[in-house]
Amino acid sequence: MPRNRRPQDREEKREEILAAAQRLFIDNGYESASMGQIAKNAGVTVNTIYWYFRDKDDLLIAVLDRLLAEALAQYATIADRPLNDRLLWAVDQLERLHGLVNTVHTRAPASPAVHAWHTGFHELADTLIADDLRKAGAAEADLPAMTAIGTFVIEGLLTHRRGDAGKRAVIDILVHKLTTVPTRT
Repeated sequence: MPRNRRPQDREEKREEILAAAQRLFIDNGYESASMGQIAKNAGVTVNTIYWYFRDKDDLLIAVLDRLLAEALAQYATIADRPLNDRLLWAVDQLERLHGLVNTVHTRAPASPAVHAWHTGFHELADTLIADDLRKAGAAEADLPAMTAIGTFVIEGLLTHRRGDAGKRAVIDILVHKLTTVPTRT
């Protein structure tokens, strides 16, 4: 039974629900984390969750937005590092959240909201990679294919895990090929 609490700011309660959902989604997986468990961990009733979130996918998206905001803040601190290092950092972050990565890929075909979030995430990632490739002199016409190759390699590393040296070798070759291949004029 949820405990009685002092009156609480709406945003503070929303954050507690998000924190509980994030812990359970990461530790137990999206499918295993019931709304009842999330409510219990947040110290609220299940009905309270629905005052803040339409459904479990809406809660998932809020958790993903929260994690993405944290990651982008961290990314800003390494923005001056070489592209290789930043891509390795991204792979490490995604590996840490592999359960949520799998959940997004599983839920996207069934949930328009998760599909839209996933599409937006890829657009953001493509923009970040394309900006670096532009700085390296890549032709604008080549950028969509080049960013797609980057995505395929990163998703491949998430699916087929390698040690640090193996990841470094793959990312170094990827960046070398993407930044030194003659581009179309």
